[in-house]
Amino acid sequence: MLHEDELRVTIDVVPPRANEGGFFMSIFNTMSIVTPEGGLTTFGYALSIVAVIALVLSASWLSSRKKDSRKLSTKQLVFCAVAMALAFVTSYIKMVNFPFGGSITLFSMLFICLIGYWYGTGVGILTGLAYGILQFLQEPYVLSLFQVCCDYILAFAGLGLAGLFAKSKNGLIKGYVLGILVRGAFHTLGGYLYWMDYMPENFPQELAQLYPILYNYTYILAEGALTVVILLLPPVRKALKQVKQLAAEA
Repeated sequence: MLHEDELRVTIDVVPPRANEGGFFMSIFNTMSIVTPEGGLTTFGYALSIVAVIALVLSASWLSSRKKDSRKLSTKQLVFCAVAMALAFVTSYIKMVNFPFGGSITLFSMLFICLIGYWYGTGVGILTGLAYGILQFLQEPYVLSLFQVCCDYILAFAGLGLAGLFAKSKNGLIKGYVLGILVRGAFHTLGGYLYWMDYMPENFPQELAQLYPILYNYTYILAEGALTVVILLLPPVRKALKQVKQLAAEA
């Protein structure tokens, strides 16, 4: 049994420890990235913005490591920034909305593919990563880190793979098709892992197991088909060829 003095000491010591725990918990809450509702905290937004800046600087640094003839000049970096800005703006210009989700935008995916086609796969992927983070900042929803990667970061980075066909005949079309297929694959993976429970009740149950595939590739392939038709028009092909020449100039 404790004496009265010992009991008094014990009681006196406990509050400071509790305060210390509250102090560290307040720091932890301040540094939390995600809110309980699945959105971003102020710290989460700040961290994401830092990540975008870091990716842009990484693209610039990687280009500077290449031979002089392959470095990105200031003018070329501006082309990348303008193309990414156009992709971001046109992604919110929706020409068709599908009943179960997804929409056809004003050729938003094409602008990221153009960067890979102009400046190579590495720069294209890094730009796609930065663009994915921008999309995430606009409408953030977090179930897990890998879900964010599938829905935003890796999916849009896949558009940068258009650079793989930069030197082949009809390379832009081939690269564009590859890019959007890779984007759809990451969205579909995230759909099976995280979004099956969010399937609309009126979705045909006989197609339930195909829901992530149908949901994502319906709008991606629809916009892709429309974009390819536009790219095949002779005036558009000629104009894009001239833009590529301007983009490649130092």
